[in-house]
Amino acid sequence: MSTAAGGWFVILLALVLANLPFINQRLFLLIPLRSGRKSLWLRLLELCVYYVVAGLVGFAVESSIGGAFPQGWQFYAITASMMLVFAFPGFTWRYLVKHR
Repeated sequence: MSTAAGGWFVILLALVLANLPFINQRLFLLIPLRSGRKSLWLRLLELCVYYVVAGLVGFAVESSIGGAFPQGWQFYAITASMMLVFAFPGFTWRYLVKHR
């Protein structure tokens, strides 16, 4: 995988993973809940887990292309902010759009 393709793959994966908690009512796409509805706290927990998954995939892609570079706290603050921005369409659809 080339550097550009790997970068776009990780960005698109993060975009999809950021919106998954808001699209469905199952926990991690597999576990149905008794109440039938996920609370906001469960969605945020799921978003944090998906952030870690996207980071691990990004680290694997970076390692396969070449050496993985050590990252400081700034990298994690920026990528966490990007994950929140990527989650905005799903959040808007779930909580701000009026469903009939």
